[in-house]
Amino acid sequence: MRARTLEDAEQGMEHLGAFLLLWTGVSCLPLTEGFPKCTVLQFVCANSRCVSLSSRCDAVNDCGDGSDEISCWNCTNGSFHCVASESCVSSSSVCDGRPDCADGADEQLDTCTSFSQAQPCARSEFTCTNGQCVPNSWRCDHSSDCKDGSDEEDCDHNECAVNNGGCSHTCIDLPFGFRCDCPKGMRLVQDTHCEVVDQCLDADVCDQICVHSNGSVVCDCQDGYQLTAGTGQCRATGGLAHVAVSTQEGIKMMDLSGSEERNITDKRLSPGPVSALNAHNTLYWSSPENDIIYRMSLDSGDHRPAVWLKASKGIVGLAVDWIHESLYWISTSTRALHMASLKNTKQRLLISGLSKPTAVAVQPLLGYVFWAEGGESARIERVGLDGESRFALVVSFVRNPVAISLDIPRGLLYWADSGLRSISRVLFDGQYRKTVVESNGYLDQPFGLAIFESRVYWSDQLTNSICSADKHNGTMLRVPQRLGSASPAGLVILHPLLQPAAALSCLYSLTGAVSLIFILVIPEIL
Repeated sequence: MRARTLEDAEQGMEHLGAFLLLWTGVSCLPLTEGFPKCTVLQFVCANSRCVSLSSRCDAVNDCGDGSDEISCWNCTNGSFHCVASESCVSSSSVCDGRPDCADGADEQLDTCTSFSQAQPCARSEFTCTNGQCVPNSWRCDHSSDCKDGSDEEDCDHNECAVNNGGCSHTCIDLPFGFRCDCPKGMRLVQDTHCEVVDQCLDADVCDQICVHSNGSVVCDCQDGYQLTAGTGQCRATGGLAHVAVSTQEGIKMMDLSGSEERNITDKRLSPGPVSALNAHNTLYWSSPENDIIYRMSLDSGDHRPAVWLKASKGIVGLAVDWIHESLYWISTSTRALHMASLKNTKQRLLISGLSKPTAVAVQPLLGYVFWAEGGESARIERVGLDGESRFALVVSFVRNPVAISLDIPRGLLYWADSGLRSISRVLFDGQYRKTVVESNGYLDQPFGLAIFESRVYWSDQLTNSICSADKHNGTMLRVPQRLGSASPAGLVILHPLLQPAAALSCLYSLTGAVSLIFILVIPEIL
């Protein structure tokens, strides 16, 4: 028995020695081995992910594990401070009937009363006596939606008499409550607003030109594209398309299948936005950390980037106007939309006073510049190339639109929302909104976005991947390129057909038929 005990003890010592040797080897490894190296302008999440410092305590779970919203003493505008848990929750979560703070402070009566004074209800909402906001359609529906029951009081009066009930067109008073209705050829969206029924966008099978006739749709393609037999898909002619993507290792180039990846510049900067002037085979890019916009000709043999313009720090979006040869950019430091001529670098401030600008895109054939903003007043707007005729396209059900891109043949704007983990689209006039791609494991931290042929492409910084999916419905997800340790940011697809000349343009019309629009060249802006 004693011999057995000694043998067990010896084996135990051997195991302990092996463990100590293993521990010693592991402890000698660098602590940062296998983890991303965040910059000084980034916050290190508990899961080792890197997010911008501006994302800290903004009530948006940018880390994915919520660690960027923990131990918050000062929450940003548009969020509510949970004192007990030292965390921030979105203002949209306050007084919504569901506790988000650990102690339920966001649902207490005094909180709701004071919060409602600072957050008036929308036109399509009913203001409860306690300040809570509920949809107008919930008024007098035999169900108490306001915590104080005020939405079921005084139900014998005509709600349509006040602000048309919040309806954009027809308001119908009912014995209890009301409902909104639309004229023939229109349909109701979001309970209160009417939009024209577009049979082509409803069917959503044509990549480019769509003609609706006798209850069916016929697809066609613009010049330079070929229609795939039996489908609505348009394939570009005139050579292969390539994608250029900004990473901390430099600008990388590859074809759309993800093969032939190569570094075309070794200039190491924090990854940022990138754009191109296809006619000159030239790239433009910047880094949020400095105030320089770089330019590089892809025709030159050495691919050396040159300093093109000293602009402003915090550049998060770039877009080239290929008709007038101008560059537009958006900056978080100036909180403004800027432009400059590619010919003489003369600069101009276009729109100022933005809250949290994130992205920009330009459609010079129609004379539009689009931009996106996150934060408390998340939205997507457009303005003329001259800075006039400002118009909001998206102001609701949007959280953090970090990237936008245009489907020019169809007149659609796409955006990636990192808060909602989705990709959506809308017509240039703000109608026919549709969510195309929803959270699929590759939309946790999107940055770049591009549309080509029948697919939408985006970069994801959490998985370090370039991804794509069907632009109509988000199916057929592909991950053609994983960049290893290189974190991708802005991307641009290079093909001459993506920047058509100012000529006859075919676009969807709101009636579903083909609209032929003659584009007039706008005079020089600078």
